[in-house]
Amino acid sequence: MSVVALVAVAVGFGRTYVVPMVGGTFEAPPILHIHGALAMAWVLLFALQPMLIRMRHVNWHRRVGQLGVPLAVAVAITMIPAGVVQVRRELSQGFGDVAISSILGVCTSGLMFVLLVVAGYVQRRQRDAHPRWMLLATLVVIWPAWFRFRHWMPWVPNPEFWLAFVLADVWILVAMLHDRLTRGAVHPVLLWGGLVVIAEQGAEVFLFDSLWWRAAAHAVWSVVGA
Repeated sequence: MSVVALVAVAVGFGRTYVVPMVGGTFEAPPILHIHGALAMAWVLLFALQPMLIRMRHVNWHRRVGQLGVPLAVAVAITMIPAGVVQVRRELSQGFGDVAISSILGVCTSGLMFVLLVVAGYVQRRQRDAHPRWMLLATLVVIWPAWFRFRHWMPWVPNPEFWLAFVLADVWILVAMLHDRLTRGAVHPVLLWGGLVVIAEQGAEVFLFDSLWWRAAAHAVWSVVGA
């Protein structure tokens, strides 16, 4: 799953961030670079931790793992100003209320990410539960990468559904299937936590910019975008 996350980030942000950065054509406020670096640090941490366990460096796994919660909080906190930058950019492009509606999903995703990481930290001594919480958290934080696949696959209809929902969340079902085949049953963390993640991200897709969503987004925008 860590390989899947790394590939998603590399492909998703390759065309919209890495290539323009190398070419010197990408211009953005520092907060976008800071948030991107923090989110990438999380994905790398997610890849490193199981490697340390496989190498039997349990003490190092625990020491490095202490960075998890503060790093997750930093990722979530920087999501908001990064989201504000994006909303202001889209407002300047004439997207109006649709642009503002996106800030609500930024806040709910950040909150869910932190809660999943905290749950994993609380159950860090539970060998089965801990990595599954961290997997769900990572799938939440790399969601934007999957949606950016639309720049590579412009022929995909309704990318907000097929890429930002189906492709982004199918890995939860893959993990559930793995549990079923190897354990005989899906672990409760994956079952209930996974269903919550799917429900939240499904709500973002199907309820986005509805009347009540727009009202909630404007309320959030009046605070963070002021």
